[in-house]
Amino acid sequence: MTKSALQNQFLNTKSLEIKYLKIGEVAKKSNLPIKTIRYYEEIGLLKPSVKRSPSNSYRLFDESVFNRLAFIKRSQSLGLSLQEIKEILIVRDTGKIPCGIAKQLLTQKLETINQQIEDLGILKSELQQILIGWKPVSSIEKQDPTICPNIQSHIQSS
Repeated sequence: MTKSALQNQFLNTKSLEIKYLKIGEVAKKSNLPIKTIRYYEEIGLLKPSVKRSPSNSYRLFDESVFNRLAFIKRSQSLGLSLQEIKEILIVRDTGKIPCGIAKQLLTQKLETINQQIEDLGILKSELQQILIGWKPVSSIEKQDPTICPNIQSHIQSS
């Protein structure tokens, strides 16, 4: 084998090596606190991209951790809980594409939001009615158990 062939072979094997990063490097590059990354690891969100160094037990992460962290951040911004995100990642870690479960979870999230919007509309109407009917109260008898008649009168009539 020629010298240049050996150099090329060395360069090719060098580029195939996986670079592992300590948790501080991952935190810095991802703009996440070390504590958050540790927590994600503890609950199993970072499983395939983390290992322990044999000599000093440092957490070592491969480059795939950044893709997982970005996915976690994006999923949280869509309202998914860490448990829901974990469900998606478990499917992905088996080698399957988790878009089906992701769609199901997002559909449920949308239904929840629609229900919350409806509930907030009802609450808004109730608050408006209380404020429209607000009456000044100058005093309450000491023995009267009422705290605020404007609020409590709506409790009794509801």
